[in-house]
Amino acid sequence: MIRITHGRTVVQATPGEIESAREWFRAHGYLKLRGLVEPRLLASLLNAIDRTEFRNRVHEGIGIELSAEEGPVSTTLEFLMNDPTLAATISNITECGAIGCFEGRVYRLVPQSGHYDSWHSDVGQDRLIAVSINLGRAPYEGGVLQIRRAHDAVMLGEVENRTTGDAVIFKVHPSLRHRVGAVEGTEPRTAYAGWYRAAPDFRALLRTRIRG
Repeated sequence: MIRITHGRTVVQATPGEIESAREWFRAHGYLKLRGLVEPRLLASLLNAIDRTEFRNRVHEGIGIELSAEEGPVSTTLEFLMNDPTLAATISNITECGAIGCFEGRVYRLVPQSGHYDSWHSDVGQDRLIAVSINLGRAPYEGGVLQIRRAHDAVMLGEVENRTTGDAVIFKVHPSLRHRVGAVEGTEPRTAYAGWYRAAPDFRALLRTRIRG
């Protein structure tokens, strides 16, 4: 089990369990991390999301979503996702090499609103591993993460992530494409999503923001 809490990352997994996770990721290119966010932390994040403003955002050539303004949720999660223990564990499981930092955002796809996501790779900016954490209060319908090879239509994975606090990690590579399928029903799909990057390191990233 890997779990992020208010203060630190807790890893309670045997070497055999880590190796099993590594073998799964090596074979499939993705892995679900169940219960990644500790329940008390999760409750605080959900309450903060309820008070967060979302604005329409267009990703040119990719999709349209609601993007949350930066605030307590994004700041807290960015610091926690950059915990050295968590980064080292992700690197160990995915065999992605040294991780410099994690950078992410909170976003929402609302059914029947014109929001969508199309096939893309996320390649660039030294991205290694993509992460998506479910931060919705209620299960949504549809919204399945799909992963395929770039050169054909063979589907490598279709991953449901409808339990609040669960996460999915998956490989970023030129040979791969992914998208989130259409969200159906009445409940939105709310997630914290981002990337582990080879560079810069987290301190350098913060310094760049301060100067900017």
